[in-house]
Amino acid sequence: MNAFLTKGAGYRLAAIGFVCVWVILCWPWLSGAVTIPFDAKAHFQAQIQFLAQALHSGQSPFWNHNVFGGSPQVADPQSLIFSPAILLALLSPSPSFREVDAYVLAHLLAGGLALMMFFRDRRWHPVGGLVAAIVFAFGASAAWRVQHVGQIASLAFFAIAFWLTARMLQRSSLLSGAFAGLAAGMMVLEPDQVALLGAYVLIGMVVAHWLSGGWPAVRASLPAISMACLAGVATIALPLLWTWLFAEATTRPEVDLVEAGRGSLHPASLLTAFVADLFGASDPAVEFWGPYNNPGWAKELFLSQNMGQVYFGALPLLLLIAPGLTRGWLWDKAIRPFTLLFAFMVLFALGRYTPLFHVAYDYLPGVSAFRRPADATFLIGALGAVLAGYVLHKILTERAVLSFRRDLLVAGAIVGLLLAVALVVALREGHLGDAWRPSAMAAAWFAAAWLVVAGLRRWRGAIGPVAAAVLVTGVVAADLGVNNGPNESTALSPQLYDVLRPETQNETVRVLKRLVAQPAGSPRRDRVELLGMGFEWPNAGMVHGFDHTLGYNPLRLADFSDAVGTRDGIAGPDQRKFTPLFPSYRCRLADFLGLRYIATPVPINQVDHSLKDGDVTLIARTKEGYIYENPRALPRVQFVGGWQFADFESMKLAGRWPEIDPAQAVLLENEPPVAAPEGPAVVQADVKLTRYQNTEVEIEVTASSAGFVVLNDIWHPWWRAEVDGVETEILKANVLFRAVQVPVGTHKVRFSFHPIEGAIAEFRERVSPQEPEDGVPLPPEPAQPQISSAPASPPAALAGPSPGIRGSLGLGPAVAGSAVSPAGHGNTSWAQIY
Repeated sequence: MNAFLTKGAGYRLAAIGFVCVWVILCWPWLSGAVTIPFDAKAHFQAQIQFLAQALHSGQSPFWNHNVFGGSPQVADPQSLIFSPAILLALLSPSPSFREVDAYVLAHLLAGGLALMMFFRDRRWHPVGGLVAAIVFAFGASAAWRVQHVGQIASLAFFAIAFWLTARMLQRSSLLSGAFAGLAAGMMVLEPDQVALLGAYVLIGMVVAHWLSGGWPAVRASLPAISMACLAGVATIALPLLWTWLFAEATTRPEVDLVEAGRGSLHPASLLTAFVADLFGASDPAVEFWGPYNNPGWAKELFLSQNMGQVYFGALPLLLLIAPGLTRGWLWDKAIRPFTLLFAFMVLFALGRYTPLFHVAYDYLPGVSAFRRPADATFLIGALGAVLAGYVLHKILTERAVLSFRRDLLVAGAIVGLLLAVALVVALREGHLGDAWRPSAMAAAWFAAAWLVVAGLRRWRGAIGPVAAAVLVTGVVAADLGVNNGPNESTALSPQLYDVLRPETQNETVRVLKRLVAQPAGSPRRDRVELLGMGFEWPNAGMVHGFDHTLGYNPLRLADFSDAVGTRDGIAGPDQRKFTPLFPSYRCRLADFLGLRYIATPVPINQVDHSLKDGDVTLIARTKEGYIYENPRALPRVQFVGGWQFADFESMKLAGRWPEIDPAQAVLLENEPPVAAPEGPAVVQADVKLTRYQNTEVEIEVTASSAGFVVLNDIWHPWWRAEVDGVETEILKANVLFRAVQVPVGTHKVRFSFHPIEGAIAEFRERVSPQEPEDGVPLPPEPAQPQISSAPASPPAALAGPSPGIRGSLGLGPAVAGSAVSPAGHGNTSWAQIY
C-alpha cells in the first residue's frame, strides 16, 4: 500500500472515486427530479436570476428596484455578485433550478477535492483522503443545510483555504500564500458565522505551526503569511466596506448573549451523531419531536429541525472512537490541532449549555455579531472528516501488526450505551414507537462499520488498496446516501417553486406583468404588493421584473422599513405589519410609492380592516387569490412647483401628513439649495420617464416655471443627479423619496448610482466628520442649478445646458454599488446577516 500511496495514480483514482460518489449522491438534484428548497429558491434563485438578467440586458446589477422600494444589491452579501455565481449568470440569461442546484452542490465537490489535496500534500493514504472528502461533502450540516447557499459557499472556500494555508505553512511559498489569502478572502466575502469560525481554524493552524516549529518556523513563514494577508485584504476590502455600511443602515438588531444563545444546539441533538433520524427530521410520516419543536423540553431555542442534525457516518464516527481515541491517534502531533479545534466546535455549537460560548462571545472578535452558535455544526462535519480520514490513513499504513479487538469492544460498548440513551430519551418523551426503527438502522450501520474496521486491519495485505478503497467508499457513501440523502428539508418538487421560473404560466404573475406594463416615456412605473402569497413569492419581482414594496431578505434599509413596515419576508397575509405612516392601503404613503396593485390570497379587508368600500377595487380573481387596484397611486416621476418644510422623523412616529396637494408642493426636511418661496404652486409641466434601468434613470421635463422633479424611488446618498449634464443635489423628499430642483424650460434629469465614490465618502465622514483623512480632499459639493422664474424657449434649453446652471462634472460611471443611510441605524454589525 505504501507504493500505492507514493504514486500520483492513487490520488487520481481516489479523486475519480469521489467524483463518482458525488454524481450518484447528487443525482436526484442534478437530474431535476427534486430541487433544493426554501431559501435556496425563495431567496438565492431570485438573486441569481436578477444577476443574470442584469448582465444579459447590459445593465449593472448593483441596485435592485424590485424589492423593498429599492435596495443596494452590491452591498448585500447574499446577492452573489462577488461569488462564482457570476459565471453561471454570464453563461445563462435564465439559470434553471437544475443549474442553480448544480452550482450549489459543486461547492461541496470543490471542497472535498481540496481536502484530498490536503491529504496528498502530507503523503497520507488516498483512501483516507477519499473518506474525508465524502464525509465533508455529505456529512452533518453540509448535507442537512444545503439550502443555506451562502453558508455552503463559506464551507467550500474554508476547505480550499484550509488546504492552501497548510501548503503555505509547509512550503513557505509566496505563491501558496497569495492563493491562501485569496481563498480565505472568498470565504468571508459573504460574511456568516461559518466563515468566522473557519477564519479561527485558519488562525489556529498558523499558531499551531509556530508553536511546534518555534522561531525558525515563524521566521520562515512570515513572508508567505504577509502575502496571504495582502491578497486577502485586497479581495475583501471594498465588498466588506459596502456590506458594513449597508448593515449599519438596516433593520438588523444587535445580537445580545441571550438572543445568540437561543440558537444553541441542544445537547440531545448530539445523539443524532449516532442515530441519524432519531427525531424524525427526514421522515414525513413522523412529526418532528426534537428539542426545537418541544417547548417543554427546551424553551426559547429557535432552530429548524434540520439545524440539529450532526450525523456524518457510522464508520467515520467509529474511527474517531476506535482506534482514534482508544489508541491516542487523535493526539498525534500531525493531527492534534484539528482534534482540539473539533472539540472547540462541539462546545461552541452547544452555545448556552457550556461556559465556552459566553467566554467566546465576550472575548473572541466577531462572535457577538451572530445569533446562532449551532452554525458550528458545519465545522464539526468538516473537521470530523479530516480526523476520520487521518485515522483511516493510520490503519492502512501502520507497519506494526496490531489487534483492534479490545478497541472495537470498547467502541461497541460506547455505541451501544448511546443507542440505549437515545431509546430512553424517546421513551421519556413518548416517542419510542418513532425512535426504535432509526435506532435499529443505526445499530446495523455501526455493525457494518465495526466489520470494516476489523477487516481492514486483518485483510490489509490481502485485499489490496483498490479493494480497500471500494469497500470503505461503498460503506460510507451508502450510509450517508441513506441517512443524509434527499428529505423534506433538502429536496422538494420543483413544481412548488414554479412562480420563480421566468417562463412560468402562473396566472397571477401573468396578470400583474400585463397590468404594470407601460408605453415608452410614461411617467408611471407602478409598484405591486404580494400580500402573503406564500414563502416563495416575496422575491418573485426580481425574476419577473416588477417592483414589489416588500421582499424576502434579512437586510433592509431601516428608513424604508420603519416607514412602510417590512419584515424579513411575508409568507402569509397575517405577517403584514402596518405602521403609523402606512396604517392602511388607503394612505398617502401608499400613493407616493405608486402602490397600484395588491395581490392577496384572501379578501383584502381581512388584512386591512380599516378599508372602506371604494378604497381599493377588485380587478382580477386568479387561482392564487385576488388582485386589487389602488386608483390613487401616483406616477413614479412628477413635476411639482412648490415646497414645504416637514419633520420626517416626527411624521414616521405620528403618522400625520401636512395638508398639501402632492401635485403642488413637495415636502423637504431642509431648505432647497436654490432659494424658492415656500408654499404650493400650480405649474404646467410635461414629464417623461425616458430611461429606467437598475442604476440609471433619465427624465425629460418641460415646465412653465421652476420647480422640482420628484422621483418616487427611495432616497439614498450614493445616488447622484445631473440636470443637463451638470451635477446637482438630490433632496430627500416626501419622507423617503428623491427630488431635484430644475429651472424653467426643457431639461434632462439623470440619476445614476455611484457606490465606490459614495462608500469612500461615507467612510471618510464616519472616520473624520470634520476634516479630510490623510490630507486627501473630500469630493466637492455638487453644483446647484440657478432657478429662474423667467421663461426660456424650449429650443434653447434643448440645445444644451441652461445658461443658469453652473457647477462641476459628475463623479463618473458606477463600477459597483452599495447603500447606507446618512447616519447609522442602531448598533448593527456588518456580520448580522444570518
